[in-house]
Amino acid sequence: MKGIFPIDKFRQLRTPFYYYDTKVLRDTLSAVRSVMDKQQNYVVHYAVKANANPKLLSIISGYGLGADCVSGGEIRAALQAGFPAGKIVFAGVGKADWEIALGLDCGIFCFNVESVPELEVIDKIAADKGKVARVAFRINPDVGAHTHAHITTGLAENKFGISMHDMDKVIDMARGLKHVQFEGLHFHIGSQILDMGDFTALCNRVNELQDKLEARGVRVAHINVGGGLGIDYSHPNRQPVPDFQAYFATYRNALKLRQWQTLHFEPGRSIVGQCGSLIAQVLYVKQGAEKQFAILDAGFTELIRPAFYQAYHKIENITSDAPLQTYDVVGPICESSDVFGKAVDLNAAKRGDLVALRSAGAYGEAMASGYNCRELPKGYLSDELI
Repeated sequence: MKGIFPIDKFRQLRTPFYYYDTKVLRDTLSAVRSVMDKQQNYVVHYAVKANANPKLLSIISGYGLGADCVSGGEIRAALQAGFPAGKIVFAGVGKADWEIALGLDCGIFCFNVESVPELEVIDKIAADKGKVARVAFRINPDVGAHTHAHITTGLAENKFGISMHDMDKVIDMARGLKHVQFEGLHFHIGSQILDMGDFTALCNRVNELQDKLEARGVRVAHINVGGGLGIDYSHPNRQPVPDFQAYFATYRNALKLRQWQTLHFEPGRSIVGQCGSLIAQVLYVKQGAEKQFAILDAGFTELIRPAFYQAYHKIENITSDAPLQTYDVVGPICESSDVFGKAVDLNAAKRGDLVALRSAGAYGEAMASGYNCRELPKGYLSDELI
């Protein structure tokens, strides 16, 4: 699979860097767009936190998606990339006053509200500006997801959302405020979910809550089910485009959407995950007492997921056809957790070889840091390296 990378072009660039295959990205966006065209009441908002590279954002906005933002900075990035304000949703448990003011000034579609204190602050800031804020309430459905504990968000123990038991009280409170307009319910149970049964369980919970609200005469204009669809980290070439058909069909079949409602989604990883690879260079091959190490010039400052989530990324030596050898693939950071993979089989590595850490388009460049005073990695699109 080395042929998918422009090795000669890579040799001219300083490593480490991110490489984004725009064909994979466009194929992914086309798959999402085809569902949106068939289901006119479906609205897809790209989760900017997955990757805020401005060149990628511009491509994504060009396919008519909205944006799911979790900070004022992301709102600005989305607007600069061409996302219309009327398709921006703003989530997060800790929205600062200036961020709320920015959302109001820009006229974003909706604030996904996560607590009563937040609702009160939004109402006050909106009143000061003479505006009305459209709000949806993020309800914590207490639905588990078969994924890593750090990226499960829908359990009662998680910090996110409003308890189901408080839903009626909060909605009643909102309907009594002059400067907020209650429009929707928002849910998000976690990330990197591959079991469609988890989404079915969410649908069942949403159906229960909707029936309960309608019994009280409360109609909800839109339902937002968040994101969460996972990707195939083990076989990025086999399935570069996630199974959106199964994902959207789950909601179409299990969710009792009312005829007046729109259904909103917030995918992030599934949009950009497979199009990106972190390209690094082998600095040294070190023989230890019991194992050998391939030491790269990239570390968790460029890709923190393995250290943070114990996440797996397929690692390939893209400049070697030598027989396989086994390595612990590590970075240069002065931390023992700076390990990309243990007992990894690679084509025999030597100093100067280029290594690709695959499926790194989501939560790679976006989570990079300057720890150890390291420079942030650059990102290059395949279109730029033709």
